[in-house]
Amino acid sequence: MYDNLDELRAAALQCQNCGLCATRNNVVFGVGPADAKILLIGEGPGENEDKQGEPFVGRSGQLLDKMLEYAGLSRKKNIYIANMVKCRPPQNRDPAPEEIEACMGWLRNQTAILRPSIIICIGRIAAVSLIRKDFKVTKEHGQFIDKNGTLMMGTFHPAALLRNPVNKPAAMEDLLGAAKKARELGLPV
Repeated sequence: MYDNLDELRAAALQCQNCGLCATRNNVVFGVGPADAKILLIGEGPGENEDKQGEPFVGRSGQLLDKMLEYAGLSRKKNIYIANMVKCRPPQNRDPAPEEIEACMGWLRNQTAILRPSIIICIGRIAAVSLIRKDFKVTKEHGQFIDKNGTLMMGTFHPAALLRNPVNKPAAMEDLLGAAKKARELGLPV
C-alpha cells in the first residue's frame, strides 16, 4: 500500500500483473488533482489513451470534458479520472475479469489515497465491477448508492453516447446531479 499518488504511479508504471503489459505503450494511471473528492472510473484505456498515457483523451474524452465543464466539473480542478484497468486491452475489447482483478489493487490504492466522497462509474464495466454485478446502466444511471460511506453512481460511457446520442441528455443529467450532490456535501465544485 502506497501513501501518495506519485509513489503509487511510479510502481504502477512498472506493473507486469497481467498480459496487457505486453501490448501497452503506456500505463494509463489517472489524472486530476490529488485533493479531488469526485472520482470518475472508466473501464480501460483506448488507443489514444494508450499513446498519450492519460485517460479519456480521444473523441469520447472530448465529449466527457465538455459534459463535465457544463456541470461545473473538471479534471484540472475537482475531478480525478482513472480506469478499472491501467493498460489498453487489444482492439479496445472489454477488459477480461482476470485483467480487472489483476489491476484492482492499483485502483483500490488510488481510492484509498484520494478518499473520494463520490465515485462515478463510467459505463457498464465499471458499474458492474464496483457497484453491483447486476447493475443496469440504462435503468439505474444517475441513482446514488451508498457503499461504506461513499456515494456511487453509474452513468453512460461517452463512447456509447457517441454511438447512441439519444442517451446524451440522460448522461448530462447524471453529471449535473453529481455536481449538485457534491455542493450539498460541501465539496469544492
